[in-house]
Amino acid sequence: MTPDPAGVPTAGGGPSPQTPSAGGSLSSAELEAIARANGLRRVGHRPPLGEYLRDLWSRRQFLWTLSTAQAYAKTQESRLGQVWAVLNPVMLAGAYFLIFGLLLDTRGGTQNFVGFLTAGIFTFVFLSTVMSQGARAVTGSMQLVRSLSFPRVLLPISKVTTELIAAVPTFAVLLVIMLATGERPDAEWLLFPVALLLIASMSLGIGMVFARLVHDSRDAANLIPLVIRLLRYVSGVFYSVDHYLGAAGAPHWLAVVMTYQPVAVMMTLVRESLLGETAVDPVTWLAGLFWAVVLPLGGLIWFWRGEGTYGRG
Repeated sequence: MTPDPAGVPTAGGGPSPQTPSAGGSLSSAELEAIARANGLRRVGHRPPLGEYLRDLWSRRQFLWTLSTAQAYAKTQESRLGQVWAVLNPVMLAGAYFLIFGLLLDTRGGTQNFVGFLTAGIFTFVFLSTVMSQGARAVTGSMQLVRSLSFPRVLLPISKVTTELIAAVPTFAVLLVIMLATGERPDAEWLLFPVALLLIASMSLGIGMVFARLVHDSRDAANLIPLVIRLLRYVSGVFYSVDHYLGAAGAPHWLAVVMTYQPVAVMMTLVRESLLGETAVDPVTWLAGLFWAVVLPLGGLIWFWRGEGTYGRG
């Protein structure tokens, strides 16, 4: 064996990847071969999905640190801090009760309208916050994206984790409101944490889709509030979808679409777990599981396919 000019022995004295090309300098192809041999990769490289997921798992500690730091920062933005996370949905529920419960009287089909409305408001506030924050996950972290190499999907995941941490006091208050309106804990309350996990998974899928859309076209950010507002009115936040569609004689296909679209399903899961008047429906929970699996998988693949483009421009 003889050493090459870079000092690396080669079998039979043949050239190694480090052997300079004519002119005494390494070509671009030779430099790339050296980089690949040492585990380096091109900036903006999109690895295979399996490798991408392994890299994501290896950075789980960074994900948790980033999420908890963001959750803490949210409480420092105002003097009352975390109190606003609870006050906002409570005050919103009060305003909706005044408008839709008293003035417009959308209480049809419900017995405990306060509990029904509060469950819908608290759930939708969490969902809409995750979706809007997820949409800005990449564009709002461009300095981080351009400075460090990591799977970019970590950013929308961190937004969901942050909002879950921040929402713990909010959902604790929801349980207190349920007790105050006459609901009593039973075995079905054990499904409430399961419903929250399904909601987080589903909203993560939507957040990943929004994150890439907004990165690829900043104009898409202007459509997100419109989409969220539309979902608020068609998902039964402050009225019973089944009751009013039935009263209006809506076509069966429309009733199915509005009842089983993902946001409506997630609010129904929370209500079925906490309200005694709404029995647990296996079909609804299967629909919730479907959305909680299909949307994040589809969102992950969609987001991963754009991995090489994030941070450019």
